[in-house]
Amino acid sequence: MRNQTLRFTFLLLLCSSVFSWKKEEFRKCNQTPFCKRARSRTPGSSDLIATRVSITDGDLTANLIPKSQSESDSNPKPLILTLSVYQDGILRLKIDEDPSLNPPKKRFQVPDVVVSQFSDTKLWLQRLTSEDNGLSYAVYLSDGYSAVLRHDPFELFIRDDNSGDRVISLNSHGLFDFEQLREKNEDENWEETFRSHTDKRPYGPQSISFDVSFYDADFVYGIPERATSLALKPTRGPNVEESEPYRLFNLDVFEYIHDSPFGIYGSIPVMLSHGKARGTAGFFWLNAAEMQIDVLAPGWDAESGISLPSSQKRIDTMWMSEAGVVDTFFFVGPRPKDVLRQYAAVTGPSALPQMFAVAYHQCRWNYRDEEDVENVDAKFDEHDIPYDILWLDIEHTDGKRYFTWDRVLFPNPEEMQRKLAAKGRHMVTIVDPHIKRDDNFHLHKEATEKGYYVKDSSGNDFDGWCWPGSSSYADTLSPEIRSWWADKFSYQSYVGSTPSLYIWNDMNEPSVFNGPEVTMPRDALHYGGVEHRELHNAYGYYFHMATAEGLVRRGEGKDRPFVLSRAMFAGSQRYGAVWTGDNTADWDQLRVSVPMVLTLGLTGMSFAGADVGGFFGNPEPELLVRWYQLGAFYPFFRAHAHHDTKRREPWLFGEQNTRLIRDAIHVRYALLPYFYTLFREANTTGVPVARPLWMEFPSDEATFSNDEAFMVGNSILVQGIYTERAKHASVYLPGKQSWYDLRTGTVYKGGVTHKLEVTEESIPAFQRGGTILPRKDRFRRSSTQMTNDPFTLVIALNSSQAAEGELYIDDGSSFGFLEGAFIHRRFIFANGKLTSVDLAPTSGGNVRRTSNVVIERIILLGYAPGPKNALIEPSNQKVDIELGPLWVQRERSPVFMTIRKPNVRVAEDWTIKIL
Repeated sequence: MRNQTLRFTFLLLLCSSVFSWKKEEFRKCNQTPFCKRARSRTPGSSDLIATRVSITDGDLTANLIPKSQSESDSNPKPLILTLSVYQDGILRLKIDEDPSLNPPKKRFQVPDVVVSQFSDTKLWLQRLTSEDNGLSYAVYLSDGYSAVLRHDPFELFIRDDNSGDRVISLNSHGLFDFEQLREKNEDENWEETFRSHTDKRPYGPQSISFDVSFYDADFVYGIPERATSLALKPTRGPNVEESEPYRLFNLDVFEYIHDSPFGIYGSIPVMLSHGKARGTAGFFWLNAAEMQIDVLAPGWDAESGISLPSSQKRIDTMWMSEAGVVDTFFFVGPRPKDVLRQYAAVTGPSALPQMFAVAYHQCRWNYRDEEDVENVDAKFDEHDIPYDILWLDIEHTDGKRYFTWDRVLFPNPEEMQRKLAAKGRHMVTIVDPHIKRDDNFHLHKEATEKGYYVKDSSGNDFDGWCWPGSSSYADTLSPEIRSWWADKFSYQSYVGSTPSLYIWNDMNEPSVFNGPEVTMPRDALHYGGVEHRELHNAYGYYFHMATAEGLVRRGEGKDRPFVLSRAMFAGSQRYGAVWTGDNTADWDQLRVSVPMVLTLGLTGMSFAGADVGGFFGNPEPELLVRWYQLGAFYPFFRAHAHHDTKRREPWLFGEQNTRLIRDAIHVRYALLPYFYTLFREANTTGVPVARPLWMEFPSDEATFSNDEAFMVGNSILVQGIYTERAKHASVYLPGKQSWYDLRTGTVYKGGVTHKLEVTEESIPAFQRGGTILPRKDRFRRSSTQMTNDPFTLVIALNSSQAAEGELYIDDGSSFGFLEGAFIHRRFIFANGKLTSVDLAPTSGGNVRRTSNVVIERIILLGYAPGPKNALIEPSNQKVDIELGPLWVQRERSPVFMTIRKPNVRVAEDWTIKIL
């Protein structure tokens, strides 16, 4: 009877907490004491001054104390400030309590996010320069920039030394507040309640807040994850409707709504500013506690009496966090890609995925059994639709025990995977952090015996509800426990897994159905006595890290992992892909997917996408087709659906819609060489695959708030269709050069908004004049089967009849590229001649990759017909030039000048001169 009651209670919890989104279940700022306190402060309320400013071990150090309090007081309790300078214009500011004064506990500083090599780039400061009659000290930051510490009142800003203008500042409005830990008085009650949940808060108030200003900025961007516009809208100030701050608190939000500052599955506390006058700057606060951020409208401080430099316009922001320390990074840019490179220097660039992971993924909650898997796989072949990965959700397990199989539904998992692998295909299974509390489950038994679970506030193993019912959660903050978790992915531990099986981490916010706001209580305890409130936003990050390490170990360090995670934090890009979670099958959600993916890319998460078709609900065929046409250009391209939805595999909507979806997927497969090259660029520079228009056109104001279109690399512009039965689309094509329709080759003028007729065949997509796109035009069952297929180069000429492009090739799966086993070519077309140049370094690697793969077609867009031949050097071979189709596989494809069968090897130096 008791078990039946528990099950009934569990079902009620699922219905109320998971299967619908109710705003009242989540806290607002006025229900969150630290946010409410911070928002109530007025400019100038901080009276901190910087004292004892000096250079110590190459850093600027200082004490921060209230001006009303002298250091001769018996108990000054100063804050310790450290300012460090790093190569390439990166400034790090840390502020913490003085450890020599024995605070009640050590405040949590997030480990394992800043990459180890970053410390090697530190510039050792030698001297301070006194300025402003001794009120400020300046230190060298990088060529043309200084960091200035004003000590009375305390303020930090970065200055452009050439103009004297400010770039970024902190505490210019005197809003800095740091609640130091203290012993509890008898009269104090530090507990907080929300709905039926009580947070014991044993260390009391410990929040931090401050203002950050971005100068000469037209817009600010970043701080995912949220479903709203790319450019952040003001949340406070004159003429601003009442709004919540942007919330960074990882939450399991089912059916999230669009156009809301509400935080969802991930939190990356990075903000970028951009403006025509000075370019781009960036700010990152390394803090994993809940954060709330206000973007302040101009005039918000009109009555403050604080006078800031008036010659520069600025955007002011307010950052508020429940706990942690100040550990902030300032990036001076000044170009957009500079800021991305600077941020990558701190947290690492994106991992290079395997080629198969860049292709198309087919997922559903759930494919029922092995017969269902086999039928779906066969139908893709029957309808000539390529795919690379079939996914299994939680129902494939034995009673939702991860690392197991339901042996009735999936009796032969190894054979099932081998059948897919024979076609070059792979499988992904789900492994979530909640572990079923079942004494007969070996994983639970072992974790219990070893003490590897997160503890509740009383020190017992935390017990919460998730899909299996009563569950506990591995404490992956601990390196030892991460190592233990990683070992579970060995073939011996994960019985039924094979080398072609990869992993999906869901519910890792962590989701706890009966917890406050559907997550773990803030007073739960982790390794080292860390409260969950201090690391909440990074829990999924550590779980993702441990899983990725498990796949690396499984492959003995030879196989790149693929792990999809729902939760994310700064640095997650080093471990795999993310997606935007439980979206809905409607047009608004299709529309908002673009700024969501772009925002993730701006904050390091290049390998990101949204569930094609919408996870929840049943898309009409037109919406599904439009979503495939757009999703084919997401960095992560996966269709996924809830188990209550109708089946929606690509062939279930009639022959015409099947053809349109097939065509969209074929476009992705043709462009795989280009996408893979962009993923390598992200892996080396931090620059994302999908980019806002302003990243490529930073001076064009018309691009700054445009988030209906985006760039794929520097060569392709994509404009989604976001309304039903659309007949026309307005598309702004930036820049001075021409653009070529990706499908038809039709040329359009740059710098103009074009009203275009649209058909069901495709969404507007264009190749930028002056670029060269590598393609593979032979369609196979999977990307693996395309490895040795020849390439096509599509040359889109600019007004100077010139173009450039790159192609990166490696084995698509191993870490051999780190040893130099790759091909990297630059193609340059100028003066009627195409040249292939080697970009791979000549030293530093142990091996060089070779290839016999050739280029079989070269298509020239924007070149006047006439020449009949071309000469290949150094082979002194002539080849024909004739009119050929832009897309070989499409009927009635328009024709353009084509160099047929040059058959030059992609790995070699050569030139092709048009005669």
